[in-house]
Amino acid sequence: MPDTTAPEQVLASARRPFRVLAETILPRCRGLSEEEWADVEGIAGRALLDRPPGMRRQLRLLVRALWWLPLLRWGRTFGGLGPERRDRFLSGVESSRFLLLRRGFWGLRTLVLMGWYGRPEGGAATGWDAKLRGWSQKGPRPEEPAPDVPPAPDPSAPRGEAAP
Repeated sequence: MPDTTAPEQVLASARRPFRVLAETILPRCRGLSEEEWADVEGIAGRALLDRPPGMRRQLRLLVRALWWLPLLRWGRTFGGLGPERRDRFLSGVESSRFLLLRRGFWGLRTLVLMGWYGRPEGGAATGWDAKLRGWSQKGPRPEEPAPDVPPAPDPSAPRGEAAP
């Protein structure tokens, strides 16, 4: 049976924690309007619709866990922490000794970045513009001097001898 979940509903049950985590992961998300958040969540939701329902549940569980875990250390949820503690907490998660937690965080981070840069405004903020024929940089390209790189060694030359 095909999944009929709307993309924007994939993260609906964890919307507030997702948004606060996203604002910490990518501070550019701060101040997004409801319409812009709907775009971010829709892009992330569309990416998640291709994943098994169990994986979507795991992501929502991770978002909720990241929301509540700081309560054990600081007596506050993630949303109640100041910016420095939020950063410190997520840095700890990012470098956790628990592989599953690290992978989960990197998956969440990827979704946040995908949601932000997948919007036309987010992509345009990078200075690159998607075209059917490929990517192109907006504006004049700075002239780059040719790098001063020595020639690669000749693989047929005896070891320790460089190419002429």
